[in-house]
Amino acid sequence: MDISSLESWYLDSCSRREVLPNSAVLSCFSKAKIQKCCQKKCSIVVSLNQLKDDDISPLIDTFLAVDSSDIAAVDILHESPCNLNGEHIMSLLQAINLKLRVVDLQDVSLEEDFLWDLCQHGLSCKILNLKTTHIQKLNMVGNFMQLHTLNLDFCTSITSLHGDCFSCMPNLMHLSMCETRVVDLWTTMAALLKLPSLVELRFQNCLCCKDTGPCPASFGKKGNTACEKLVSAQLNMGSSIEPLHFDAEHAPIQVSHADGLHGNLISPTNASMINEVHGGSDEFSVASEADISSCLQRIGLLELSSNFLPNLNGKVKSQNEIEDVHEFVANRCTWDFKNKTTTLKNYSSHHPSLICFEKHYREYIIASLPRLKVLDNLPIGKMDKKMARIVFSKYYEYLPYNRQHKESVVSILQNREMGASGAYCPNFRKPKKQYPYGKSQCVFPRALSAAKLGSTAWPLLHTLSNFSNMYKEGREQLRPRQFEYHPSDSSLMVFGTLDGEVVVVNHENGKIVGFIPSTGAMNSVLGLCWLKMYPSKLLAGSDNGSLKLFDINYMLPKVADINCSTGVVGFDDFEPLTSVHVNSTDDQFLASGYSKDVALYDISSRRRIQLFTNMHREPINVAKFAHHSPFIFATSSFDHDVKLWDLRQKPEWPCYTASSSRGNVMVCFSPDDQYLLVSAVDNEVKQLLTADGRLHMNFEITSTGSAHNYTRSYYMNGRDYIISGSCDENVVRVCCAQTGRRVKDVYLEDSDSGNSLFVQSLRGDPFRLFHMSVLAASKRPSSKCEIIKVNLLAPSRSAKGYSYGRHVHSSFNMGVLGKNYSTSQGLSS
Repeated sequence: MDISSLESWYLDSCSRREVLPNSAVLSCFSKAKIQKCCQKKCSIVVSLNQLKDDDISPLIDTFLAVDSSDIAAVDILHESPCNLNGEHIMSLLQAINLKLRVVDLQDVSLEEDFLWDLCQHGLSCKILNLKTTHIQKLNMVGNFMQLHTLNLDFCTSITSLHGDCFSCMPNLMHLSMCETRVVDLWTTMAALLKLPSLVELRFQNCLCCKDTGPCPASFGKKGNTACEKLVSAQLNMGSSIEPLHFDAEHAPIQVSHADGLHGNLISPTNASMINEVHGGSDEFSVASEADISSCLQRIGLLELSSNFLPNLNGKVKSQNEIEDVHEFVANRCTWDFKNKTTTLKNYSSHHPSLICFEKHYREYIIASLPRLKVLDNLPIGKMDKKMARIVFSKYYEYLPYNRQHKESVVSILQNREMGASGAYCPNFRKPKKQYPYGKSQCVFPRALSAAKLGSTAWPLLHTLSNFSNMYKEGREQLRPRQFEYHPSDSSLMVFGTLDGEVVVVNHENGKIVGFIPSTGAMNSVLGLCWLKMYPSKLLAGSDNGSLKLFDINYMLPKVADINCSTGVVGFDDFEPLTSVHVNSTDDQFLASGYSKDVALYDISSRRRIQLFTNMHREPINVAKFAHHSPFIFATSSFDHDVKLWDLRQKPEWPCYTASSSRGNVMVCFSPDDQYLLVSAVDNEVKQLLTADGRLHMNFEITSTGSAHNYTRSYYMNGRDYIISGSCDENVVRVCCAQTGRRVKDVYLEDSDSGNSLFVQSLRGDPFRLFHMSVLAASKRPSSKCEIIKVNLLAPSRSAKGYSYGRHVHSSFNMGVLGKNYSTSQGLSS
């Protein structure tokens, strides 16, 4: 069908439907005729803002025949905002079918139903520009088989990517997501790995670049050559397809990064990696070879000669890869001697997404996406990839327990049945001192957990309240304030509430085991601690100083407002209380609070036997006994100090004092008492040697700049890993306790509203590898409090089929690691 016939078809349809022909549509046909006369490929450009809803039906009739016409492509664009019916737009797009080339929906008022239909069913276009504020978790699972360029810039509501997102985009080469709220490196990379053809990615753009492709200004002739090749590849994807255009009318964002990187977000890692050069002027200059070598040596990148660097393609590269790092840094970076930072030459960041503020963002993405050629308008060269591998190996753990290769659970189980020593991993054949992960009987559980975690980017999260009857009379929900796992019964957990109730729950099947209602003496429960030698008993302390010992055998079996005093032992008040902790022999416990004093109680006599005064210069947040000594305990305070004490020495003077740069919120012993884990305000997390207080590991978690971002950290998987979260952030970070490398971040959100939930407290499950629970709360006005169980080994998509009535993952029981370690809490813990 020629163009004239197609035009006649349109006029006939308008006549049948009693609709006046649209002059803009007729103009499109005229332009197509001119293109044919000039022996050019014919295309039709339809501007949505020039259409009314009545114009859509005749166009649909016309475009149903476009596949057999001379028209090579149809573009659906806009020049100003329009308010067409979403169903009409979708019907029009589907009618065009395979001739659909460019779809621009950036300034169109899109309804949620239209967006759902688009994401679930897909389009046959080659270029899609989409801008909306209705999508929070992107889930583009529809058929986008021809799509090669996707622009999601300024979709400011997008916070994360669904596990199945991008699963049907085999030809997508260019993806831009500038100024979104996407922040999770792990789930984002897992979604992007589903794009086999992806060569260009943008989460921010260079200020001088309006289009995709590498920025020619950054790398001279090499940049121009790379740009020409990429544009050539883009043009070969379709007929005369233009590079994707972006809105450059917005003013540049002025950035002040928490790590000291100002006005340049392209590689936050550079500022933290090479951030100190002594001497020199205050002007910018190219770093000398000596400066670069000195800084690289200082941060440890030149100390990898005895190790192998992991390669994400399954190969192993030797230390020779860093030979050209000096030249790479000198050519790509400039030094600011005044601020002691480094920035990339000629790059001005524009419209960064939240993910750009993550430490080592650029290196992580380059190492994770080996086929990527351009990131944020900067081409990725050989040296970029080498540096990315070095940075990744230093700051991130590819798989748990230093595994270098992804393996299937089936192959690991087969190896065990055949009597093999474990799944293939060169580093386990000759264990190194820096990975003292334990005895041989732990190899298979750890190998299994590494395999499962490596294949699970989106972990399973579910709230305790979702499958438990945690409601008081009048359907008022219980509001947890603190919780503790039972030290010897893997099914039990106790939590105290903001209203003073104490609840013992079977967290595996959701049944309440025991309940103590609030009394006049109990306010918010801030301190909880199980007794180890008497597993039915637990100690609870409230913020008004009340201290009581309960026996779960005498508790009410359900939520009820009935006062029950049987089996309850009271102690002298300690006001205002924030923390309680029982020693390893269950004969004494400590109480601390908003004071400089710590009280020691004798459990058998029910008396306070000693008050240690002025132990710190400011209030003591937490006092913790060691796990294996009834005399050793540690205290942490807002005076920036952590102190170790020995009751046998009548603690007038500490064994030692270790200081943080900010006020300390939390301290706890590792399960074997070898280390102290110290958490100070705003993500200052360190591991100290218990013996003398020397620094063993600084986890270098990015600070937010908030003086009220109270951070708590605990051990998980024995003492192999630590979990850390802060009250102003909705993320739990998992790090290796021996190397400091980050394993994964887990982001928390309300399943009902999708709003962020912020970490108030957290614990590693003492019985299951890579399981934890997190007490999280929403911001006002709702102030919703939830205990969220996190299983890093199970995918989130199985949540609906999750069985709460049985003990899943029992094969990962921590019993194989030796002892079942108890955890305990503090007020701010």
